[in-house]
Amino acid sequence: MKRLLYIAIGAIFASPLLAKVDLTTLPSRETVQITIYNSADLTLVREARPLTLKNGLNNLQFSWENTLIDPTSLEMFPRAHADAIDIAELVYPPRVKNLGLWNITSEVAGKVPVEITYFTSGLTWRAFYMGTLTPDEKTMQLQGYVRVTNNSGEDYENAQTRLIVGKVHLLDEIAALARRQYPYGSPVQPPPPVAMPAPARAPEARARYSVARGIMTEEPALPPKEIQKEGLSEYFLYTIEGTETIPTGWSKRLPSMNVAEIPVVNLYKFDEQRFGRAVVRYLSFKNDQQHKLGETPIPGGLLKVYRNLDPQQHLAYIGQSSFKYIPVDEDVELNLGGVADVVVEPTLMDYQTENFRFNNDRNVTGWDDVQQWKIEVRNTRDLTVKVEVYRHFGTQYWNIKNSGETGVFEKEDLDTIKYTLTLEPQAKQTFQYVLRMHQGTRQEDWKDSASASNTNSSNSYFRVKPYETAGL
Repeated sequence: MKRLLYIAIGAIFASPLLAKVDLTTLPSRETVQITIYNSADLTLVREARPLTLKNGLNNLQFSWENTLIDPTSLEMFPRAHADAIDIAELVYPPRVKNLGLWNITSEVAGKVPVEITYFTSGLTWRAFYMGTLTPDEKTMQLQGYVRVTNNSGEDYENAQTRLIVGKVHLLDEIAALARRQYPYGSPVQPPPPVAMPAPARAPEARARYSVARGIMTEEPALPPKEIQKEGLSEYFLYTIEGTETIPTGWSKRLPSMNVAEIPVVNLYKFDEQRFGRAVVRYLSFKNDQQHKLGETPIPGGLLKVYRNLDPQQHLAYIGQSSFKYIPVDEDVELNLGGVADVVVEPTLMDYQTENFRFNNDRNVTGWDDVQQWKIEVRNTRDLTVKVEVYRHFGTQYWNIKNSGETGVFEKEDLDTIKYTLTLEPQAKQTFQYVLRMHQGTRQEDWKDSASASNTNSSNSYFRVKPYETAGL
């Protein structure tokens, strides 16, 4: 593990550069906690270490060379004797890269536990899942994992790992802050200022080392600088059980969930406007208690789905799908890709143009397009399947007449309808419809005729007014 912290007892400044001092390695971390955000290159690190102090002034040297730590985010807090320890400030010497110095005044001597916090970048995580369907495909075992990747330049041993889902807004990117040559800019010596009478020192003022000027100045005490954040109330925190060692340059897979017998719905969709002539399989479930979930949101990730074929646990690969963050009580519908074992074949059987309308110059101003379609649906699987067939018309001025095994017939929007069929294993269903689309001035005739009584009988024409869904 890289050593980042050193303690130096005695004088630090003998010149504008650092004096030579005896350094001893700070004791190893007792505990470390890393909180990794997935919406920004940001990780909050909290370390607990025993710090050996002497009575009086102590100087602690911190080096972050070859890491992506943001030095402007460093903070230290005593976890004992807080009223007797003053962690005055952290200063950054000029012309010295990747080095900070803490000034600590202590009224106690010996070991004192402290907590050191900072932001770093280079740590990322992503979630992925494995779903295993039972042979009847009615339930699924869902196993979740998180892959944490450490490219921060620092090893984290026995770290408690926490993951944040949600958005955080940073005024500065942590990686950019970490790569600055100097934490607060270049310490260039300005021209000497005009001599002025020294003002009276305010009681609350203290000597502060000015990185911008490279000189000691008298300035009022200011609150420590912070990285400003927004939206921190809109996230969810996941804590990985136990601790993990994640060396820099490594990735590690951590288990996050394992839930058996989640009820699922298998659905096949045919929608030429979205998928062409392919039938696409969907898998859906809900993140709630009824589905043996619902305790926490589910982080977005990649789900690979398999089917358990027999008691010997032989698996068949079904497909995979990416999904976004699933809140509690929300449904998820996963696209598993096209299939060949469920087939939908639409066939245009007849096409006519009729009911022409003319203006005074005998030009055509309106007409009806009449199409007759046959839809054949085949299930070659050994399981019962549910199939949705979508048909798009490109106009809101239409009438339809259905016949055959149409299943459940619904209007999706102004120009789209949906047939939902349930097919037994190795079964086939066929239905027909005649579609009349009113074009040009015939749309006005359609509006007039739409006031007539409608019916949803599969053997009658189906008239629908614009923006009207009643009766469908």
